[in-house]
Amino acid sequence: MNRRSIFKVASLYLLIIVCLISTLLPFIWMISTSLKQDSEIYSRTPVFIPEHPTLDAYFKLFKQVDFLKHFINSVIVALGLTILSILVNAMAAFAFAKQRFPGREKLFSLLLMTMMVPGQVTMMPVFIILKDMGLLNSYLGLIIPGSASVFAIFMLKQFMSDIPDELMEAARIDGASEMRIFWSIMLPICKPIIATLAIFNFMGAWNEFLWPLIIMLKEEYYTLPVALANLNGQFNTDWALLMAGSVVVVIPVILMFLMAQKYYIKGIAAGAVKG
Repeated sequence: MNRRSIFKVASLYLLIIVCLISTLLPFIWMISTSLKQDSEIYSRTPVFIPEHPTLDAYFKLFKQVDFLKHFINSVIVALGLTILSILVNAMAAFAFAKQRFPGREKLFSLLLMTMMVPGQVTMMPVFIILKDMGLLNSYLGLIIPGSASVFAIFMLKQFMSDIPDELMEAARIDGASEMRIFWSIMLPICKPIIATLAIFNFMGAWNEFLWPLIIMLKEEYYTLPVALANLNGQFNTDWALLMAGSVVVVIPVILMFLMAQKYYIKGIAAGAVKG
């Protein structure tokens, strides 16, 4: 290997290291601040590693703020929306990809056009509908509106379109119904793309702030992002408490990604191959 090649490889690794440090530094600082005492937080000289780490902020978080209740709310909403979204979008994608009915292509094109409409535009009509249905201050009010996603339907439809029709024909000859084909053939084959969408849906539902703030009028129904925003006081801010809450919010997303990482990489690779 000549000097030029060595320089290119070294420059690439250096760039990767810089990007890695830039990405991890905010998280490390967040964890460090959550373990600091007030004297270290407000010190003129920045303290990167606390000299006397303490978990007082975490105990305060779950005792005084009732963060556990908000954590459970977020888990229910994120898991419920993820499961329902995968089911609804996969069934819609199966219909568009493998079923033949009049106006299928035009209907799908019309569906894709709705992606150009910002979600904020539909918030008021959806709020009025949920109010008339009595779904305000409820988990269903958060889960149902976000269960259908045109982006997810599009991704699943493209993936299912590449699955050979011969598999379905063989299943029909054996007497399998369309629902049996969907559950026993389509869903197992679509595991990589489903895992990818599950991560997107879970992260989106977990980090959503504006919609829960609008729908949930009572504090006991707040999800973690809304409860975390309320930790920021009007006149002063308990930074250790705020950073401890941020750590609690981030952990489930990281665990979700680690558990589905294998399928997520397969989904990205499959999408790259399929073009």
